[in-house]
Amino acid sequence: MTDLFPSEPADVQPSRRDRSGAGAGPSRRRRQERRRTAVVVVVVLGLLLGAGFVVYSLLGDLLPDGSGGGGSAQDYPGPGSGSATVVVAQGDTGADIGASLVEAGVVASTQAFTEAFEANPDSGQIQPGTYRLLQAMPAAQAVESLLDPSSRELLKVTIPEGLTAEQIVERISEKTLIPVDELKKTLKDGDSYGLPKQAKGEPEGWLFPATYEIDGEPSAAGILEQMTAKTVAVLRGLDVPKDEWETTLIKASIVEREAKRDEDRGKVARGIDNRLAKPMLLQIDATVAYGLEDGQTLSAKTKADASNPYNTYVHEGLPPTPIASPGQKSIEAAVDPTPGDWLFWATVNFDTGETLFTADYAQHQRNLEQMREWVAEHQ
Repeated sequence: MTDLFPSEPADVQPSRRDRSGAGAGPSRRRRQERRRTAVVVVVVLGLLLGAGFVVYSLLGDLLPDGSGGGGSAQDYPGPGSGSATVVVAQGDTGADIGASLVEAGVVASTQAFTEAFEANPDSGQIQPGTYRLLQAMPAAQAVESLLDPSSRELLKVTIPEGLTAEQIVERISEKTLIPVDELKKTLKDGDSYGLPKQAKGEPEGWLFPATYEIDGEPSAAGILEQMTAKTVAVLRGLDVPKDEWETTLIKASIVEREAKRDEDRGKVARGIDNRLAKPMLLQIDATVAYGLEDGQTLSAKTKADASNPYNTYVHEGLPPTPIASPGQKSIEAAVDPTPGDWLFWATVNFDTGETLFTADYAQHQRNLEQMREWVAEHQ
């Protein structure tokens, strides 16, 4: 059996090869130590890299842009799916827009979008507004989509005729999510939305009923300004003198509440003018109802209550302000009433809106009886 580790006899001289390797023992030890050191370094580096990977895995998403703090920006491969709504506000920078897109899940990182934004020479043409975009889009595609007019969504708010300012505020809040309290506060500050001085600080009747398209992020003052400006435009379009604006709107608001059919608006307007010319009390239920406190209803008692400034059964002339927001046709009727001598009107069929007009009080009483019969039959 061959000895794996033979020992040299003491009297054997070292060969030339052995002599040339004199001192090899210490050198071997140094090489072994270097190898051990290298192994230790490799192990330590391995542990550090492993720890770094764990930290990245746990915290990488918390680093800026989710990019791990370096290297190329994270970006989705596309083409995208689903949908998200994003608002680009006036004055937003590319980084601002990118942050909004990241929050909505449209792009993977603000950095990727900012780079794509800066690389696109048309990016400065992106307009404020509300956009409908795909989610998980490549950043460059997101920039192109924001430049595409078909991606923009205009928020629409429709205000029907005959609503009071309070009802209009509720409707605006439902559609735009602007708090009612914020809208009411703005409504009291007429200067903030251009309420004409002819309104004397009272916005009732000045918020024109129509469908409004809101470009960009909605604001209370911005929406109210559109509505007020529309009312002024209609009055000017009908050549109504400024000193008659408020009076015209008061009459038109009564027409809006009293007339059930378009063909009757001019007759109601004429009846109002004829009563005022007599002179006689207007005695219009709609004005009394407007001035009632919450929980009160029309009755003989409320019609005799002089504390209600809108009680036209007691107070002469027109009420202090409009009682609702009149539409175009009611304003036109107030400006140009239908010729006639009518003083009274009564709706005798609330399904069809049929209304009877007369200048004779006795006939009016018969018309009222016909109205009461219809109501009794349809209760």
